[in-house]
Order: sequence, then structure tokens, then C-alpha cells
Amino acid sequence: MSKKLFQLESDYEPAGDQLTAIPALTQGLLDGKRNQVLLGVTGSGKTYTMAQVINNLQRPAMIMAHNKTLAAQLYQEMKHFYPHNAVEYFVSYYDYYQPEAYVARTDTFIEKDSSINEQIDRLRHSATRSLLERRDVIVIASVSCIYGIGSAESYSLMVKHIKAGMEYDQRKLMKSLTELQYERHDLDFHRGTFRVRGDVLDIFPAHMADQAWRLSFFGDELEEIQAFDPLTGEIHGKLDQVAIYPNSHYVIPRPTIERAIGTIKAELKERLPQFESMGKLVEAQRLGQRTQFDLEMIQETGACRGIENYSRHLSGQLPGAPPPTLFSYLPDDALLFMDESHVSVSQIGGMYKGDRSRKTTLSEHGFRLPSCMDNRPLKFEEWETTRPQTVFVSATPAKWELEQTGGEFVEQVIRPTGLLDPPYEIKPVAVQVDDLMAEAKLTIAKGFRVMVTTLTKRMAEELTEYLTEAGNKVAYLHSDVDTLDRIEIIRQLRLGEFDILVGVNLLREGLDIPECGLMAILDADKEGFLRSATSLIQTIGRAARNSEARVILYADKITNSMQIAMDETDRRRAKQMAHNEKHGIIPTTVVSRISGSMSDDVKANTSWKRPKNADGSPAEPSSGDSQEYLKHLRDRMLEAASNLEFEEAARIRDELEKLEKAA
Repeated sequence: MSKKLFQLESDYEPAGDQLTAIPALTQGLLDGKRNQVLLGVTGSGKTYTMAQVINNLQRPAMIMAHNKTLAAQLYQEMKHFYPHNAVEYFVSYYDYYQPEAYVARTDTFIEKDSSINEQIDRLRHSATRSLLERRDVIVIASVSCIYGIGSAESYSLMVKHIKAGMEYDQRKLMKSLTELQYERHDLDFHRGTFRVRGDVLDIFPAHMADQAWRLSFFGDELEEIQAFDPLTGEIHGKLDQVAIYPNSHYVIPRPTIERAIGTIKAELKERLPQFESMGKLVEAQRLGQRTQFDLEMIQETGACRGIENYSRHLSGQLPGAPPPTLFSYLPDDALLFMDESHVSVSQIGGMYKGDRSRKTTLSEHGFRLPSCMDNRPLKFEEWETTRPQTVFVSATPAKWELEQTGGEFVEQVIRPTGLLDPPYEIKPVAVQVDDLMAEAKLTIAKGFRVMVTTLTKRMAEELTEYLTEAGNKVAYLHSDVDTLDRIEIIRQLRLGEFDILVGVNLLREGLDIPECGLMAILDADKEGFLRSATSLIQTIGRAARNSEARVILYADKITNSMQIAMDETDRRRAKQMAHNEKHGIIPTTVVSRISGSMSDDVKANTSWKRPKNADGSPAEPSSGDSQEYLKHLRDRMLEAASNLEFEEAARIRDELEKLEKAA
């Protein structure tokens, strides 16, 4: 019997409704069912069920989540279940993104501006590499995976395979690296660069964080390939061969570039007379100049600013054809799990229209060729035909998912832990803040954490400030908080570094915080998206991992959504209680390991944080920490200077000088 590719490691055995859900989903996939729904409540072990199904079928899988925070949690859980397999993380790599746009009313053109997160970019490269090289792959992705990333065929064709003992012209090899978008940096050696020292060529691969490759030549013969630590220079071992993957998913072979240049010129030649015939001479001149500049850059370097706007020409696809996305990297027999499908599916439907409107305006005013509109996310219909066999996972599946299965679903309501849906109570809005403080104090005294959900980001921030001034350890969480910072905030909450977490809709789906003893829903009677029946059910579910947890809904009236949510909570409580009585189960709080920081997984160069005293004031660094802190300050100073933030750079420089003198 051949060894299994996927090796699930867990201290748990299926229990509760998992005993029926896992075989039902497995058999459905074996029977060729394209759509299944898993109605799984919070705390019932949906992630474990997905892991078991993957283990049963031994097929590559993608798990899609609707936000980066949930994706990160799934990533860490799956890495725990599959420590020996390729568990990858693929989310949007922008910390900041301002798309190219034109406001016709004020005649204002906005240049594209973005800040790419290096750690997440590396993880994206690692994901595509694993999908091309291995079968034992589980990719945790956000909905951003429906955006175009460059053709899988072109990307794989550009991979450079290097083998020890073979002969290579070192200059030609260096030229090949530049075609793969690697840059030569003999001093600043970092990911996506190479350096040359005589007969030694060092390469820092795009998909790695703490390992580089050293190629040692004797003439044209590649004598040896060594893996080494790019920071310390420590040799990790010898390699027989390596595969160098492109430093960008938009890297294109030279013949393809030449063909694309020809088709871009043809489109430009067709578009300019159209503007001239309409009397749009300014637009024609603008388009001609911008496109010609881009063509010259592509001809010389193989890339240009905004090269994604020419994706249709580079991929050779027909106008209107679906763009290549991460789905084109998936094997034909892959599985897809849509986690919290009631949100993630609807997100897919809304992405295309906004992108189309912006690019139509750019095209009409001569900033881009019409083909820029083919650089876009998948339409819902295209995603629908592209996706593989799918399991929709949610505690509150939406109408569309249930329609795909004819209303059938696999239910996972019984929790293995015996935990009940939390009891709830309703309190008036007028006293919600003062009452929250009193309830939070009681909850914290028991050693638990408090989660508070508000309607707006401003209220989250103001409430955080108010509670902090009252002596509480509080943090807030919303969409403006950077991806990796959100993950770290949740981790710190679980560790007890602060007691109260205030958020908006990020506190709803998927967050696994067993330490939560109180979930407070402010303004619960304000009907709308954030206080719909689905949202309330999901929010109440955040407290369903602790046997002593409670939920408070602050409301002056019981809305229809509140009533539906309370009725469903009562139904689930009754079903779990009956199961517990039948089997003699005593509810126990979920014991969930607190994963290391995401930076432990991605080997990220995250900012060093100065230790604090018990009162929250900065502590003096220890002798071991002080050098780390000084290095952290130098990095921040250089970063501020490179961003032209000279006042900030000067302030950090002064602090650095004081600390160095004190040392």
C-alpha cells in the first residue's frame, strides 16, 4: 500500500455530528457531486471536518475565506493538522492600494499607488510554486484569488532549472535571472535579488524567507550548489539541483513579449483614429504618448509600470476572455471549500462591476487602451464555471448555496465538546457603555476576555479610547488595521496582553477565541447588514467556545432579525442539550492552542516591539534587547527617509543618538 501524501496529525477523533458529516461529505465528493453544503455551527469543528475530508480523498485543496484575518487563522490551524505537507497562504499582498483612476468632473488623474507586503508576496510565490511542483497542497486564500495574476503556463515556462555538475555560461545565467525580474544587488542582498563574487553566484529565491542558494563555478562548470542563511552565512547543506521561479507572476517569455508588443501596437493604431473621428485630440495624444512609453519599457526591460493593464496581450487571450487567476494553477481534481460561504460567495459577485466602471472611464479619456478592462477579477459566472468540486461551509448558508444543492445540506450542529450556544440577555441602549464596563469588569475578574462589536469604525476607536482611559487594557480591530497586525492583535488577546477587543464586522465570522467570556453587541436593534439575522447569529456564535460565556444584546426593541437569531440560538441549544443528556456529556470549554506569531511562519522581519512595564510605559531594553531595538530604529529611520518623511526620520535619528550615547 502506497504511503499517503496528506498526513493528518491531530490529538482529536471525530465526535458529535462530525461522525456523520465527514463520511457524508467524503462520499458526496466521491460520487461526483459538484456542490455540497456543510451547515456547521461555531465550535462544532468545521476546520477539523475539512481536514478529515482532505485526508480521506488525498486531493489538493483550496479553502477560500472572505477576509485575511480568517484566512490566517485557517492557515495556522491547517499547518497544525498537516505539519508535513504544503499548507500555503494566498491573500492580497497590498498593505496600501490606490488604484489608477480618473475623475472626469474635476479633470483629476490619480496615479496608481501601492505598498506591497513583502512577507505576503513571498507566501503567494510559495503557494504557486507548491501548486506547480507538488500534489500535497492546501492553499488558504482570500477572495482576492479571483483577480488576474498572470498565466500559469507562462509562469511555469519561465522556471529555470539548475543542476550541479552541468555547464552554464555565468553571464547568460545572470541575464536569465534579470528576465525573471531578479535584480542584482551586491550589497543589499534580499529576496528577489542576486549577487556575484567572482565565480560565486548567490541567489535569494522569490519564494523563500530564510534560505538562499550559492552557485560555485569552475569556469563554466557548476561545481556545487549550497543552501545558506542569507543573514548569518551559515551553510545549511548541499543541493543536487534547484528550480528558480520568477520574481513576479507577470514575468513573460521574450517571444511572448515580442508578440504582445505587436498586438498592443495594432490596438493603438485602431484606437487613435476613433478618438480623432470624435474630435478627442487631447485623448488621442495622451493615449499615444503613454502607450508608446510603456512599449519602450516592455521592449527594453520586459516590464513597465502598470503592465497588468496589458494582460490580455501578454496572455494571448481573446477580448472578454476570463483572466488567468490562482484557479488556473489548481489541478483538475482539486477540492474547494468556501468557508463562511454566506459572505465569501456574495463578495465574488460584487468585485467585477466596480473594477469595470473605473477602467471604462480610464479608457474613454485616453489613459488606457480598451484592453485594460480585461485585467479584472472573474465575473461571478466565470468563477461558477471555473471552480472545482465545492463544499460551502457556513453556520448560516445563504439562499444561493442551498439552491445549488436543491436545499440539501449536511448538518454539523452537535459540538464534540458538549458546549451550548451561549445564553443571551437584552439590555437598554441608553446604558450600554456604562453597563458594558461593569459587565466587562466581572468577566475579566474570572480570567476571561471580552469582545465588543460596534456599528462603525469611529465608534470602535472612540470606545477603545474611553475604555482605556478608564484603566482597561483594550484594542480595536477593523479593516484599516494591517493584515498581519490583525492576526497579532487576536493572538495577544488570547495571551491576555489585553482583555477587551472592540471591532466592527471583523468580529463576526470564523474567529476562534475560546477565552471569550462575554460578547457584547452594541445597538443590536439597528436593522441593517451588521445587525441582520445572519450577522447576529454569527456574532452570538463567537461566544460558543466557552462554557461560561454570555451574550448581551443592547437594544430598546426586539427587531425581526433579533428574533430570528434568538430563535435559532434556542433551537441549537435545545438540540445540544438533548444530545448531552443522552450521552452524559458535561460541556467543556474548547482548548485551542495559541499559535505562534504569523511572523514565525513567514519568517517575517516584523518590527521589534519595545517591552513595556506593567503600567504600559516603555521599559528599558535589556542588554540582549537593546541592540535589536537600535537596529529597529535604524531601519525605521532609513524607511522614513526613503519615503521622504524627513521630519520623522530626523526625530528617530535624535532618539537613536540619545540611546547610543546612553549605552
